[in-house]
Amino acid sequence: MIVSKRNSLRLAAVTTVAVLSLGLAGTAAMAAAPAAYPTSTTQQAAAHAGITAKPSVTTVQAWQLFRVTGTTTGLKAGTEVTLQQKQHGKWVTLPASVRTDHNGSYSLGVKLGIKGLNELRIVSGDVASPVFTVTVR
Repeated sequence: MIVSKRNSLRLAAVTTVAVLSLGLAGTAAMAAAPAAYPTSTTQQAAAHAGITAKPSVTTVQAWQLFRVTGTTTGLKAGTEVTLQQKQHGKWVTLPASVRTDHNGSYSLGVKLGIKGLNELRIVSGDVASPVFTVTVR
């Protein structure tokens, strides 16, 4: 095989492009790794944390007091948990919150005024309970 100056430049250009492509692919893989594998203890704790929520009733009159009780796992004692309500497709934080006790349990008094089926959940940071519903008449 005869290697001319022109062919050697082509070979060098192809080799450079191949090396850069491999380098960029490796960089992209490393950049994606933190998202796939949480590294901080906060992210790891949130991945294993959980909240349960159970309303004392499933139907109430407008502004009638009821309770939401539950427990948390993987969260520190004294962590604040807050009630959220789905309004127009978005979760809205309501002015109803309480701190968990030393066992991670909580009991929250709630009054709702929006009539109809209300989708609710309890949240603390990035951790949320399963959605539950309460109908207001």
